[in-house]
Amino acid sequence: MPKSDLILLALDDPQLLKLLEHALVAASFEMAVAGDRAALDKALQETTPALLIIGERFKDHSGLEISGELLERFPTLPILLFANQGTPAVIKEALRVGISDCLCPPMHSEEILRAAENSLKRAQRIGDWTRREVKRTTASLEQQVKELQKLETILTHIEGGVMILDEAERILLTNPAMRTAFGLGDSKLSGRPVREVVQHPDLNTLLENSGRDPLKPHEIHFADGRAFNAHSTPIPQIGVAITMEDITYLKALDRLKSDFVYTVSHDLRSPLTAILGYIELLDRVGPLNDHQREFVQRVQASVQSITDLVNNLLDLGRIEAGFDTQKEVIPLEGILRYTLDTISNQITEKKQNLCLEMPAHIPYLLSNPIRLRQMLDNLLGNAIKYTPEGGDVSIKVEVEGDQVILCISDTGPGIPPADQPHIFDKFYRAGNIPKDVPGSGLGLAIVKSIVDNHSGRIWVESTLGKGSTFTVVLPIYRPEKPQPPSV
Repeated sequence: MPKSDLILLALDDPQLLKLLEHALVAASFEMAVAGDRAALDKALQETTPALLIIGERFKDHSGLEISGELLERFPTLPILLFANQGTPAVIKEALRVGISDCLCPPMHSEEILRAAENSLKRAQRIGDWTRREVKRTTASLEQQVKELQKLETILTHIEGGVMILDEAERILLTNPAMRTAFGLGDSKLSGRPVREVVQHPDLNTLLENSGRDPLKPHEIHFADGRAFNAHSTPIPQIGVAITMEDITYLKALDRLKSDFVYTVSHDLRSPLTAILGYIELLDRVGPLNDHQREFVQRVQASVQSITDLVNNLLDLGRIEAGFDTQKEVIPLEGILRYTLDTISNQITEKKQNLCLEMPAHIPYLLSNPIRLRQMLDNLLGNAIKYTPEGGDVSIKVEVEGDQVILCISDTGPGIPPADQPHIFDKFYRAGNIPKDVPGSGLGLAIVKSIVDNHSGRIWVESTLGKGSTFTVVLPIYRPEKPQPPSV
């Protein structure tokens, strides 16, 4: 311990001052004396004492109160209190204030030195610990700053738009791509409500649905033809992250592909109709033998398969192009029972067991009845087709909140896990489907398009060897309340 440490004495007892000066000067400490409160404050401003020794009473002031005030300003300053009477109450109050130690009469030089040195050592340990913590915290902050700089660099160079909102939908962070997408320029956005900054109906829809289905993508369209695929992801204890990916080019390609498929499919219908017509006229030309009839039947089956494929392509093109926008309020129960009546013969032929669970009352849907029927036909047709003879097909309808949940289950071969993410893609068929089972791979793609067109959701849960369950969620119809007449 360096012997040049300055000890400041705030005492007004001459004999006590003489005793302390004798003991401390002999130990090579530097001394300074403050005769009153003003001198004490001045000494603390002009010097940096290593230790303060103050009396229990100092010029008609409480030494404990002065110590408490000083420790508020100098938390690391060690203070020794000279208590005329070392009562438990005084010592307890001294500890509460934060005083390092107490000196009580009678005192000896060794006791004074020991108390001073202990206080200085304790202050040194606290100082060393504080410096280590400051160094550690500074290093941690520097590392965090570096990480934030990396994050800022990454976000700046990401091609897609990124925006972070707090729980009150105020903007926390926006990268340049997001600013460019909405034309926000370089204005300060942090802390501003996002709905005030970006007044776009598609973004409002995304924000309103962010807590319902965070995995469902939304599209944001602009008047100049740009289109973005947008996602909202909740961030616990922060808010929500909105990401946007420019899909304008993909949309253009998709339109070209749809136009091409629609044109080709439409042009195929005429020759296919002609082929079927001429095949039906063969009997009128002359009698056919058994081999010829077999060949004719094969040609008819092949043409019918191609015709079904063309019809599916045309249906899919119309749905994706948004031609089926006309909807009406319809009862799901009526359409479902009509579909069941249509497929009852297929179920009977395969000796399958049909189980139907449906509540007594199902709310109405705002839907296109033809497309809703097509959706049910495809889902139930697949369930019957892939369920073996004697198997089970079940239909379960539930009403939950403002939506209807329809589950169609079968006991077929199931769908391999690797195929499940792609089962709704066009022309995709699971790898475990036998080659002799007919199908174009468009049925579920049409179902998915119909569900999306009705603002619904669809997913599949399947286990190999046990079967599959397709779940469709559709919003129920809520009549709009009439607006009160304006005055």
